[in-house]
Amino acid sequence: MSWERNIVIKSSQELEVMREAGRINARALAAVRSLIRPGVTTAELDAAAEEVIRKHGATPTFKGYPGPYPFPATICASLNDELVHGIPSKRKLKSGDILSIDCGSTFEGFVGDSAITVGVGEVPPETQRLIDVTEQALYEGIRHMRAGNRIGDVSAAIQELVERHGYHVTREYTGHGVGREMHEGPQVPNYGVAGRGQVLRPGMTIALEPMVLVGTHRTRVLPDQWGVASADGSLCAHWEHSVAITEDEPLILTAL
Repeated sequence: MSWERNIVIKSSQELEVMREAGRINARALAAVRSLIRPGVTTAELDAAAEEVIRKHGATPTFKGYPGPYPFPATICASLNDELVHGIPSKRKLKSGDILSIDCGSTFEGFVGDSAITVGVGEVPPETQRLIDVTEQALYEGIRHMRAGNRIGDVSAAIQELVERHGYHVTREYTGHGVGREMHEGPQVPNYGVAGRGQVLRPGMTIALEPMVLVGTHRTRVLPDQWGVASADGSLCAHWEHSVAITEDEPLILTAL
């Protein structure tokens, strides 16, 4: 994909539809979050997300998404050392686990894409710190998503915050434009140099997603060919919002 040639500027009417897609996705994530506790399976969480999405007249964006084989679920459920793209299953959650849930909803042709990371039951302070820092990195990146800034300003802000806390950002996986397609331009890495890269313009819509690892930035693909885990088995966290660039403040499309 040529990321720069694949940038699509959205009209105000299209942004309204994307905002509704984002709200539906936020409701699905809220439903999943309310069910996260020891003993629950990630397959049960997947079913809950799909029920909410379909109830609101949308379809699960991820289900059937092309890859090594069509993605088989509504959510990505990535547990502990899994960074992204975990496939829901009969695995039961345990107290102390860390779980990242990524979800996409397509409504009237437009995609809302967002992710959260949640501790299961009682988690150690160092696990909660990872969750909190990753969420902070998301909002620090969003703060720089203003017209006239560059992609590098956003990427550098995320990297600086994460590395200041002693963690690592992935190099292989990035944020991306979002709209009628789940993956549009521009590509937005979680590391970079301020002042470089594509200029942000009103009407651009980006799924910004810090993916943070405790021990290394290196990753490995799991045997199921979808899941991605840290190379050293250390914990990971992932937060994401779809955001529109405006003439003023960034507009978070996937917020309730």
